[in-house]
Amino acid sequence: MANIKSAKKRVKVIDKKTAQNRRVKEDLKKVMKDYDAAIAAGDLEAAAEKRTVAEKKLMKAAAKHTISKQAASRHVSQITKKLNAAKAE
Repeated sequence: MANIKSAKKRVKVIDKKTAQNRRVKEDLKKVMKDYDAAIAAGDLEAAAEKRTVAEKKLMKAAAKHTISKQAASRHVSQITKKLNAAKAE
C-alpha cells in the first residue's frame, strides 16, 4: 500500500475510474446483446434503432478513452454489416 499522501489519492482516483470504466463496458455489452437479439429475431426496425444507440455509446466510450477509437469503429462497422446483411435477406 502507498505511504505518500498523493499516492494514496491516486489509488482512490484509479479505483473510481476503474469502476466507471467497468460500468461503461458492461453497458456496452448489454446494448450489443440487445442489438444481436433484435437481429436474431428478425426485427429490423428495432435493430436499426438499437444500432444507432450502440453506435452512440461506442463513440462516447471511445471519446472518454474507455475503449480505443479503433475498437469503437470496428464494432460500429460490424454491427452495420450485420444490419445490412439482414436487410438484404
